[in-house]
Amino acid sequence: MDSDTEETKPKHPKKEKKKKNKKKEVEVEVVREHPNKTPPVVGYFPSGFDPVKNHGGGPSNFQVYRHRSMPKRLELVVRPPRSSVEFVGTSYAGEAAARHRAKYALGVLDKEAGTLKVVPIAGNKIFRLEPKVKGVGAFENEPANSTLEEMTQQQKFAETTSIWGTKKDIEKAKKKLALRQDEDPDSQRNLDVKMKSVTVNKKALESTESHVSRNIPPYDASATTPQEAYILDKIILKGEWDYLEDIYNNLQRGEEADFSAYPTFVRNRIERLRKIKDESEKKQLSCIFSYINHLIKFKDQHSFDVLSAKGHKIPNILRHKFSNMFAVSESKRLPPEKISLLICYVLVLTLFSDEFRTDYTDIAKDLSMNILPVRQLYEHLGCKISRQKNIFYATLPVPLKFPELRQRKRKR
Repeated sequence: MDSDTEETKPKHPKKEKKKKNKKKEVEVEVVREHPNKTPPVVGYFPSGFDPVKNHGGGPSNFQVYRHRSMPKRLELVVRPPRSSVEFVGTSYAGEAAARHRAKYALGVLDKEAGTLKVVPIAGNKIFRLEPKVKGVGAFENEPANSTLEEMTQQQKFAETTSIWGTKKDIEKAKKKLALRQDEDPDSQRNLDVKMKSVTVNKKALESTESHVSRNIPPYDASATTPQEAYILDKIILKGEWDYLEDIYNNLQRGEEADFSAYPTFVRNRIERLRKIKDESEKKQLSCIFSYINHLIKFKDQHSFDVLSAKGHKIPNILRHKFSNMFAVSESKRLPPEKISLLICYVLVLTLFSDEFRTDYTDIAKDLSMNILPVRQLYEHLGCKISRQKNIFYATLPVPLKFPELRQRKRKR
């Protein structure tokens, strides 16, 4: 091989010079937000538009707008020269309206002075600058109530619970929210306007007046079935069912379940409850039994039979409702007419639990009453009493027919 024709190769390849990152100590200065000064506004163009480049007509025009009454609402507008398109970004709509837990800041490094200034950005938002045609309403389709307002302490707690709370805490928060919907001021807005379009249901009004005068649970006199005669949804409200699952949960324990603390009426029907195959039906009936139990215990706690209900815990939502419904006085004794109303609620629920044909012997024992007064109250509710093999049953025929109310004459 001819050595003259051989290409000479360098023995050592050239090494690329690597830039060394030099560390530099700087003094960090954090600039606090001032109410009278607008901090830097940060935005980006998802369309790829570069405002720094010269597009033939000079630099782009930047303007920041702030709402007068809501200073946290900001709007950034970038107008390129000689263009029919402008770029608009807001702090209260679109991407910026999404909640986030990060906090943004802008750092300005001065190498000569050796300082690093950390400045908060406007609204703690990064504006997404979307192209809009000039002269066309950019936010006509935005909802009017799209505002960026300070979260209340209650809202912050609810958000933290939904993110970091346990499953039990989240379910508890949902129940509280459902119960507070009626008290929400937003739901009360424009109430006068809404009421103008409401047609008065005279039959329902007469039914309500009759319900108050008769001192019985809510009912529908025009109902064609016993299930519709007394309105279960107005006796046990929607938000209360979740607090009545004690019997249903106890049934899941099988033979270990203990129902000795429950009234005789409930204990005598546990076996029938166990035989129900439909879980939704079983759960509903269990909740009705639980509601009967709480009503009886509440009556005992506010009467001379207080020892029979010692240690029984009624859910706060039901205790508050019972106290208002039955007008508990400072002496913690129930007025006679409210005791009668409470017993009527119990008797109506016994009809639901026994498919509207109930033997009232055991419930009379639980209420510490004789058979005759209980029978009279069933008749007062529109029931008919029948006898079969020395056992008296209360049945509910429809449509409801009540005995005439007798008004007592005043003694002269």
